Amino acid sequence: MPALPPIANLQAFEAVARRRSFAVAAAELHLTASAISHQISRLESMLDVRLFERSAHGVRLSPAGEHYLLRVGAALSAITAASDDLRQGMRNSLYVHSAPTIASLWLMPRLRGFAQAYPDIALNLSAAHTPSDFALGQSDIDIRYGVPQWGDLVVEPLFEESIVPLASPAFIKEHKLRRVEQLLEVPLIQSNVSVVQWPEWFTRFGPRHKGGQRADRPTLRFALRFDRAMMSLDAAVQGMGVALESSTIAGEHIAAGRLRPVFEPRMSLEVKAHFVVYPARHGSRPEVVSFLEWLREEASARPARARRKA
Repeated sequence: MPALPPIANLQAFEAVARRRSFAVAAAELHLTASAISHQISRLESMLDVRLFERSAHGVRLSPAGEHYLLRVGAALSAITAASDDLRQGMRNSLYVHSAPTIASLWLMPRLRGFAQAYPDIALNLSAAHTPSDFALGQSDIDIRYGVPQWGDLVVEPLFEESIVPLASPAFIKEHKLRRVEQLLEVPLIQSNVSVVQWPEWFTRFGPRHKGGQRADRPTLRFALRFDRAMMSLDAAVQGMGVALESSTIAGEHIAAGRLRPVFEPRMSLEVKAHFVVYPARHGSRPEVVSFLEWLREEASARPARARRKA
């Protein structure tokens, strides 16, 4: 097995990368700037790559350093969290990573129920658009969004979602939205990472010619573009346009009356886009088993809950 870099070198690298300064990193680690510089030099020599680009204006990560930081920073965080748990006497820790939107809008409102059902499990939740790296021990379970192409991992769809045009009640009333063709006259909100895009929705439900044939794909006017569904939904709540998003993820907004589907339920695209992902070896851990059972129950209860609110 190749030799691992000394942990002190990795800590120095992470601190300099985060602080963008040898002096500030040295103060944080209670070392001299010279000692930090030597540690970085040893790490670069060991890896045979330049991690930083130094100039009169300061220090910044090289392209190789940027890539290295993504993985090393997460690994150091995992080590720190695991060590803290042991120091505090926590043996039943569970590390869950999630895509940001579902973590914020679907998972967080339900986590109190998990904590009440399993008070002995110390849950650590992190959220980022990049998947968790199981090889680095960053998490036990990952809730991912997208097309499932994740190798030898266990992949379970969380639920089926309805993708529908959503807008604030005030926006719908102001623009008197009743017909699909009216969407061509109002601002549309683009969610860049969505598995379903506006052109796909218009291909299915767009205006038809008199003969019943689907009209040519229309020219769409996007008022705003976002790389997070939660921001698209927030923009729609603020009356900035119509968002094409999951009615499941937008459930809290819909229940509170902040958003409303523009058209009837039949004008939706059904997809499975959120998945629970984990290595098979994790599936035997009691904490993972408990969380998966709870998660499946919450996901399966969603349709019944939606009907009660309707």
